[in-house]
Amino acid sequence: MAHSEFRGVFPYLVSPVDGRNRVKDTVLARLVDDLIRAGVHGLTPLGSTGEFAYLNREQRRRIVEVVVQETRGRVPVVAGVAATTIADAVEQAKAYEALGVNGILGILEAYFPISEDGVVANFTAMASATHLPVVLYTNPQFQRSDLTLPAIQRLAEVPNISYLKDASSDTGRLLSILASIRNCQPPRRHERQDRQAIGGIRLRPP
Repeated sequence: MAHSEFRGVFPYLVSPVDGRNRVKDTVLARLVDDLIRAGVHGLTPLGSTGEFAYLNREQRRRIVEVVVQETRGRVPVVAGVAATTIADAVEQAKAYEALGVNGILGILEAYFPISEDGVVANFTAMASATHLPVVLYTNPQFQRSDLTLPAIQRLAEVPNISYLKDASSDTGRLLSILASIRNCQPPRRHERQDRQAIGGIRLRPP
């Protein structure tokens, strides 16, 4: 089933792993099914609450694989890609697309502060590695390098960077992004409701 647009509630899934560092496939599959039955609009493995920083490459890949398999096309799956290098981010994006995800959540995992040009280069390379829609994720409370308004404006020009998940809880910042990206045009009523629910912004019209 094709999913061309993301809208609604996309929970970040926890990553169940046992004492021997094996992904608990059955537990994860049950979580996926329970959430879909509860009415979520999509699923995001390897988001913030997915403990991505503590998982190795094989564990991450298996988590995405299980989620895609159990979802069975019922809702879109947007997999988190977090990396300290551009090469790693590109590799992850390609691997998850091959597994059948519907989108990529781009996470900037930075130990050292990165310049605005470096941030833009990171997300541009990630988006260029896949044909899938990309969601930019920014959480300035926990990241050393943030997505500035000028960086967001530049990245909005990349064809498949279509969404932004802002976890800053700064209403003024969100309004500034909206004014910049939408040329100050107010959102439609249903879009206002979506943003209030998930803090997400569409960067590119459907």
